Amino acid sequence: MKKCVLKEVLLATSLVLLFGCGTPKELVYMQDVADGTTIPTMAASPIRLQPMDQISVVVTGLDAQVSAMFNLPYYSRQIGITQSMSDGSGNAGTINSNNSVSGYTVDSKGEIDFPVLGKIQVKGKTREETSEHIKQLLIDSRQIKDPVVTVEFMNLGYSVLGEVSKPGRYHIDRDIFTLFDAISLAGDLTIDGRRENVMVVRGSGTDQEQVYTIDLTNSASVYASPAYYIQQGDLVYVTPNKKRLRDSTVMGNSALTPSFWISMVTSLTSVATSVMILLAK
Repeated sequence: MKKCVLKEVLLATSLVLLFGCGTPKELVYMQDVADGTTIPTMAASPIRLQPMDQISVVVTGLDAQVSAMFNLPYYSRQIGITQSMSDGSGNAGTINSNNSVSGYTVDSKGEIDFPVLGKIQVKGKTREETSEHIKQLLIDSRQIKDPVVTVEFMNLGYSVLGEVSKPGRYHIDRDIFTLFDAISLAGDLTIDGRRENVMVVRGSGTDQEQVYTIDLTNSASVYASPAYYIQQGDLVYVTPNKKRLRDSTVMGNSALTPSFWISMVTSLTSVATSVMILLAK
């Protein structure tokens, strides 16, 4: 009888230790990848222009006056005042670090209204393709010789919400931008973020949104996902783990916290010890 009671007490204590404390949360990305592993990836997907995107286009050539015809004026943003930097002759003045070039907004038809050349279709083109397209149009117009066309994105960005160190909206500063780039700028996931359930919500240009779920602990899930390459307007959402959800309740769900289980184990151990002493008499 004494042995049965002792076994029951020890069993209860073991169960508390096993299920109460639990195992540490896996935090390692791409856990299935070993040193030297070759991971198949999707073809790089560069940023392509969409309606409402803004770009700057700067044309330069041997003849500065001719080139100036194709450039919008620069503006000063000092002290919150916008002032044109044109010298009155149509030529842009000297620009310092506080000034910025005016940009073009891609309209609903995917076009920009370019000086002299008129409407130019740019929807679906990369920054490089847009540059080459405008350059060729300038050459065909025979108004400028050997032009150099520089195209830069102005308003491309994405948002990060959920369990990251620095949620917010961030600027896309390169043609190819990955999910890891996006997470890095947001300061990485917190310890409470679910690595196996990161969502990317992407607009399709219609009235529908496409949702992709990525498991950062699995390389195939990361590199095979269409959302591995971030596009303008994407929303990256890191879902909270169970611990974070419990902590968000009014009472913190203290009955399920580690401190509760430690206290419980201590109490049960004390009871088990007392029972063993009692049974030994």
